[in-house]
Amino acid sequence: MGNPLLEGGEVPRREMTLFYLVDTSGSMSGAKIAALNTAVRETLPIIEEISKKNSDAKIRIAVLEFSSGCEWMYSEPKTIQDFEWRDLQAGGLTSLGEAYNELSQKLSQSHGYMHDASGSFAPVVILLSDGYPTDDDKYGLSKLKSNKWYNVATKVAIAIGDEARKETLIDFTTNDEAVLTVHNVDDLKKIIRMVSVTASRVNSKNASAGKDAPDKATETITNIQSDIENDPTLKGVDVGKSTQNKGTDVWEGW
Repeated sequence: MGNPLLEGGEVPRREMTLFYLVDTSGSMSGAKIAALNTAVRETLPIIEEISKKNSDAKIRIAVLEFSSGCEWMYSEPKTIQDFEWRDLQAGGLTSLGEAYNELSQKLSQSHGYMHDASGSFAPVVILLSDGYPTDDDKYGLSKLKSNKWYNVATKVAIAIGDEARKETLIDFTTNDEAVLTVHNVDDLKKIIRMVSVTASRVNSKNASAGKDAPDKATETITNIQSDIENDPTLKGVDVGKSTQNKGTDVWEGW
């Protein structure tokens, strides 16, 4: 029987990959993309601490930006300890369908990022967008929905402002309550941090035991909803199909 320890005495841990799908089209220029860059960069040390203290899994990060085409920040996911955020720039169209197709290819065991299937937890995918797709997102999503890793992933979408096509984001998450709409820079930063941290904490741990225990996606969304409801500074965030704060967008002067 083989020794379960790695060299140096470390017990092998599974991996959980956190994917960011980021709209970097022209409408994201200015305060939106600047706030996004700042928010993710400031959140990474918290995720690194979660990963360090986690005996179940280590966390990897992968970033796919899409505008007129799509591109990975790095050629493969990096462990949170090795990951360094590279500031994104905005410009171009909104090739969401192409991004869906690229993500589907990488959510693959044979030739993608999920080659160690037995050693991987289901991934987390966070989609951020402020507008309408300019390509055939329906076709791209149909391919993605045939992907087993996508179907077990925890999926959250952040709609950035009133112009974001909420129906498209709901189609992606398959859950109304997993779509969060923000209307200003401060809320965008807070939501990126909250979603990233909550999803990392829940999805990098072994599942709770018992037939009545919630799955990780449900637990993540429930925790996020609770945090929003109990934080008075987030009363301007709309959850699901809510349009309570429609018309309050402020994206200048940051």
